[in-house]
Amino acid sequence: MLLVLGLLFVVLPIVEIYFIIQVAHVIGGWETLGLLVVESLLGAWLVKWQGIWVLGRIARALEQGRVPSKELVDGFLILTAGVLMVTPGFVTDLFGFLLLIPPTRALVRRLLIRRFREGRYGRVFTVVGGPSTRFVGSFRAGDVQDVQGFDVYGDDTAKRDGPDPPELHG
Repeated sequence: MLLVLGLLFVVLPIVEIYFIIQVAHVIGGWETLGLLVVESLLGAWLVKWQGIWVLGRIARALEQGRVPSKELVDGFLILTAGVLMVTPGFVTDLFGFLLLIPPTRALVRRLLIRRFREGRYGRVFTVVGGPSTRFVGSFRAGDVQDVQGFDVYGDDTAKRDGPDPPELHG
């Protein structure tokens, strides 16, 4: 991970500067600067438009009573595209534009979801329960380290220590 960050913060700026200089030799310095500004403005507009679209999809998913997992990953990828678009340079703008194209973003989304489901952190388990279940979501094997449970609907509340959790005071 440290090597990746080193490459990101050392090699990427050198590559960006190289491409900016090459483009400036072909079209001129002021034109290159103008092109970088126009790319950033176009990228900001596209990120805003795509972000609003994803927020609408998240709202629809919540209205339907389902967890908006794909929509949230899309939102993360659009945010990443925005960061790449703000970074001056042609290489980062190219990757930012690629993340803003829905088919390309869908491919990256599938890769990310697969990485987190079957990655080195273990398998993700999804818990979906009935009306009495307090937790609906996903967790990884090994996440839970210490659990002290009690029956919310039973009579053993006097056996546990400490105040009621805030969600029980509804």
